[in-house]
Formats: sequence, C-alpha cells, structure tokens
Amino acid sequence: MKLNIALVPGDGIGPEVMAQNVLVLNKIGEKFGHTFEYKEVDAGGIAIDKHGEPLPQNTIDVCKASDSVFLAAVGGWKWDTLPGNMRPERALLGLRGELGLYANLRPATLHEALKDACPLKPELVKDGVDIMVVRELTGGMYFGEKGRKQTDMGEAAYDVEQYSVEEVKRITKTAFEIARKRKKHVTNVDKQNVLESSRLWRSVVLEVAKDYPDVELDHLYVDNASMQLIMRPSTFDVIVTGNIFGDILSDEASQMTGSIGMLPSASLGSGSLGMYEPVHGSAPDIAGKDIANPIATILSGAMMLKYSFGLADEAKAIEDAVAKVLNDGYRTGDIMSEGMKKVGCKEMGKLIIDRI
Repeated sequence: MKLNIALVPGDGIGPEVMAQNVLVLNKIGEKFGHTFEYKEVDAGGIAIDKHGEPLPQNTIDVCKASDSVFLAAVGGWKWDTLPGNMRPERALLGLRGELGLYANLRPATLHEALKDACPLKPELVKDGVDIMVVRELTGGMYFGEKGRKQTDMGEAAYDVEQYSVEEVKRITKTAFEIARKRKKHVTNVDKQNVLESSRLWRSVVLEVAKDYPDVELDHLYVDNASMQLIMRPSTFDVIVTGNIFGDILSDEASQMTGSIGMLPSASLGSGSLGMYEPVHGSAPDIAGKDIANPIATILSGAMMLKYSFGLADEAKAIEDAVAKVLNDGYRTGDIMSEGMKKVGCKEMGKLIIDRI
C-alpha cells in the first residue's frame, strides 16, 4: 500500500515523539512492503506563532486530502493567557469538527511488565485491565451554545449540553461493533437520573442495543462509573459515553496503565479517514530533553494501521515489539522502577524498531 499521512507535530514534546513514530512506521513499511508518505503541517501553539491562528486553513486542507492524520500534542504555558478562541487547544476541536470525527477510542491496557507501576492494589488488577473507552467527540457542552449573561447574582456563564438522536445512535453503534470484536460487553455511562440529555441518550442506547443481541449491555451513572473503574477495573470491556464524561473517565482509566505516556487514541468518523494521537499533553517542562515516553505515540500509529488501513498484522507487530521492550526491562523515566534500565525517547524508539 501507498499511504499519505498528514503529520501535526505541534508543541512541546510533540515533535520528539512524532519523530520516533515516523521511524517505527518506516520500519513497518520496509518489513511489510508499504510506502508511507508524509506531509507536515502546523497546528496549536506553533501555528499561532507562525500564522497568527491555532488552525490555519492550509492545515485543514492538507489533512482532508490525506489518508490519515497523525497529531502529537498541542498547547503549553506560553499561550495560556490567550482568549479561548485563540488557544492552541482550539486546533484539536477544529480538526475533529472539520474532519467529521465523532468517535474517540481510548484503550487502557495494563501490560504485565508494568503491573508494579499501576497505582491500584495488586488484587484489584490481578485479572488484568483491558478497557476501551468510546467517547462521543463532537457534541455535548464542548460544542454546545456558550455565553455569559447578567443575573441577580451577577455575571453568569453557561455551556449547553445537547445531544441529538443521530449523534447518540452513531457513537453507540461504533461501541457495539468494537465490543463484538472484544469481550462483547458494553457499559453505557450517563447521568439520566438528573440530565434530560442523558435520558434521551439512554433511550437511544437501549434502542440500538436491540440490533446487537449477542452483546451484553449495562448502565452506570457517571459518578458510580468513576468509582467502579477503581474498585473493579477488570470487569469493564467497552465503555460508551458522551464528550465530557468520556474526557474525564478515559483519563482516569489511563492511570491504571502506569503512566499517561502509555496511552494511544484514535478519533474516527463515518469514513476511513481518522486522526490518531497520544493521550498525553505537550509537557513543555521536559521538551527537548530526550526523556519523553514515545510509546503512546507509537501505539497510536498501530491503531492507525488497524482502524484506518485494516493492517492488523502490521499493528500487532508494533504492539508485540512494545511488549518485548517492556518485558526486557527498558523504561523511560515516567515508568521507571527499581531494577529496570532507564532510556530516553530516542533510545526507546530504537529498541522498539529493533524488535519489529
């Protein structure tokens, strides 16, 4: 295959971890006979500095014309004082909206070699952790009506939480299709005892579930779900939920893996075009020091091969290589423990490449 990939290195450690991902993909291309062609574009803080806006039109055009989009990280302290519509993070929301990416897949898998790095008691994760959070990405209060108004209590601000039937239906179908390829269990997370938007959400989930009689469905309120993720993480398979709940729960689940530096993600729409990115941020405090963990970015590359291009064997080659490196005792600083061998960003990338 010949595949065109738009690269968005972004800010902070983004360019460092992106470089290792490109080297890994090139190794996969060499081994399996594929050609990856890359076009690098600006988004986030670097785009503000160079172009005066977080998401230039050229970046949107290049991404839309590509077979897939790979984003490393955006943001940093340098731009924290800018108004909301000019912050680097607007590039993320803008790209998701422009590309029609409504489903965010965030897997949280605890590698056997990293069990000691998990903050939970060993008895809570003895059966392993393998969770896929399927988060609705383009609706809810992040994209709803926003504003400020005067009240008898002074100025007030509001963000509207709103979902349509079709928005809920398509994310729910995505979750059930993924569950069919896993352990066939979906947990819907909402707050239907309080929120009208959640009442509609649950009614649609129940309707979609009728088309998947082979998949078990249960429901949790978001507050209870946040507790159960800690108390019984091994019992979860696929979690489907809205934008704001998914944002929070996926970060909570990520901590079970030992480090947010281990977490990949995929953002998908109705077609094959997707955007892939590590869950971690730009980490400006460690940028340029060759100490960032590139594994989340590299595993996001594996997700790209699997979900956008249907290259399951190639994706597994990357996942297996990561597991081998961890089993051999190599660690970046964020997952370092006694008796292990500490390496930097570039060395971790090289070790993974050597095992593909």
